[in-house]
Order: sequence, then structure tokens, then C-alpha cells
Amino acid sequence: MPTIRQLAADLTTALLAVYPASEAAAVAGLVLEHLLQLSPLQRRVRADEEVAPAVVAQLPELQARLLRHEPVQYVLGVAWFADMELEVTPATLIPRPETEELVRLIAEEQKGRAGLTVLDVGTGTGCIPLTLSKMLVKAHIFSVDVSAEALAVARRNAVRYNAPIEFQQLDILREAPQNLGSQSVDVLVSNPPYVLENERPLMRANVLDYEPATALFVPDTDPLLFYRRIAELGQNLLKPGGTLYFEINEQYALLLQDLLTNLGYKQIRTHQDLFGKDRMLRGSWEE
Repeated sequence: MPTIRQLAADLTTALLAVYPASEAAAVAGLVLEHLLQLSPLQRRVRADEEVAPAVVAQLPELQARLLRHEPVQYVLGVAWFADMELEVTPATLIPRPETEELVRLIAEEQKGRAGLTVLDVGTGTGCIPLTLSKMLVKAHIFSVDVSAEALAVARRNAVRYNAPIEFQQLDILREAPQNLGSQSVDVLVSNPPYVLENERPLMRANVLDYEPATALFVPDTDPLLFYRRIAELGQNLLKPGGTLYFEINEQYALLLQDLLTNLGYKQIRTHQDLFGKDRMLRGSWEE
């Protein structure tokens, strides 16, 4: 029987057809860790252990899907976010590290405040509200999405982690969230669609061919479509002193600062991600 090391090497070699060497090795590692239920450290320590035939038999199908550029998270049905293993499907975006940075920013700014009311717009897997439910003490968290399929995934993730989140299906461009307790919130957060349609040719096949377009793209003629709508809703939904948080496309940072200023938000600040890109924007509602 082959060892963990041999299988990792063979899968890495096969994936060089579609991935750079370092990424191929990382994807191969994720696959084997998932199949064997090992941590990265355990996989390395036990690299010379033989792998059962039942596990080896699963690899050809997984390899074939990966060679068609299908993201490894969809192939395995899970993605890691803030130390949680979340279910993902093609109905949901794959959670990104940048979004973890957004959640950490919120937790840092809101720490020590118990019982906050939080509204998350565009929940996808539920990664943002799930993480905030762990980080914010006794928070009341509401989350909305236009996709019934995405909400089903988010609900299953919330059940798995025993997170008391209230979900609603609605089109945020045409409807306003309902039944938010006091009808006002302390924190309004969103990672909305912000990729222009004309950027499609620049995107990798594993994103363009598999991740949900409705969660990615905005019209070329109105890149701030979702930001504007959510910020306008925030004028009525946020409590005095409440805070709006966005994940953003770096090229829109200045435009979004102007947008929030014109809508009456204060203390508007842009925060950079680990790569030095303008990735988060926050503003306070003080009226």
C-alpha cells in the first residue's frame, strides 16, 4: 500500500498541470488531510504510514475534478475560516482570508460591548456571522442573503457550531431586512459583490467557472451598487453611534469614502489587509 508521502507526491505531480508547484503541494496536502482526518502537522509526522485501500480508491475522482480547475474547497465540500471547518457548495463563495481580517477588525473595535445587534448582508456560508457570534458577547445576529441555497448552507453551519443566528432570504437591492428586534442595529457588515463584469477575462478558471456569479459581479456602469444601497439602508437601520463595515475592492477606496461622507457617516477609515491593499472600510452613524 502507498504511504501518505507517496500519495502526496503523486497528487502534487498530477496537479502541476493546473497549479504552480507550491499551490499544487498545498492542495494535495489539503486533500489528504481531509480524507485521513489529520492536521497538517499530523500528516507530516505520519508521512511514512501506509494508507488504506478505501482511501486510495477515492483519489482518482478527486484528482480528476481538481484537474478541471474545480476549487479544492468544493471538491472536499469544506473550507476553513477562523478555526472553523465550514460547509461550502457552489451556491456559496469560498471564504477568503481577507474576510477573516474584516471580522477581526469588527471584534477588536467592538470588544467589551455585550448584547450588540449585528446585521450581516450577503451571508454566503455564514462565515462572518458565525465568527462574530463567537467573538462578541451575547450578540444578537441577523443575516440575509438573496440565495435560498446559500442560506441553507449557512443554516447548517450555524447548527454545527450552535450559533443562534436569525437568517432571512431577501434581495437587498429591492427589500429591507425585517424583524430585527428593535429595528436598529449596532453593527452593519457586508462583503458584497464588487468585481466588474469587464474583469471576467482576468479571473482564474477555478473562480470564474465555479463560484456563484451573483456573489461576485456588479455592472461595469455601477461598481458601488451594493455599497450605496447598504449604506443608505444603514442610515435608517443603524443606531446613533453604530458602525458600518465593508470589505472592499482596493480601487474603490476613495470613491467609497466619498460615498459614506456624502451620506452623513463619520469617522470613516480604510484599513489595509496583510498584503498592504485597502481591503476594509468602516464608518460611524452619529445622527
